[in-house]
Amino acid sequence: MATKAKDQKPAKLHVKTGDTVTVIAGDEKGKTGTIKSVNRLTQRVIVEGLNLVTKHNKPSAKNPQGGITKIEAGIHVSNVKRVESTNA
Repeated sequence: MATKAKDQKPAKLHVKTGDTVTVIAGDEKGKTGTIKSVNRLTQRVIVEGLNLVTKHNKPSAKNPQGGITKIEAGIHVSNVKRVESTNA
């Protein structure tokens, strides 16, 4: 059984926000992008423009129309390889 995220320690990862990475496994294999955010507890990164998933939004006061939007989903850090970093 998986342990809860609050019981785990943050992992030290080989990538950070702003790094340019290439995806080495999965549906987005071979594509390159910049990391928008890193979650050290779940060891997942969000890469700009990659791994898009469909999100259905209910109508609300802000968005009375509702609709379907595409957002980036997390990719496990073991499936990305750093190409270069912006702060090198």
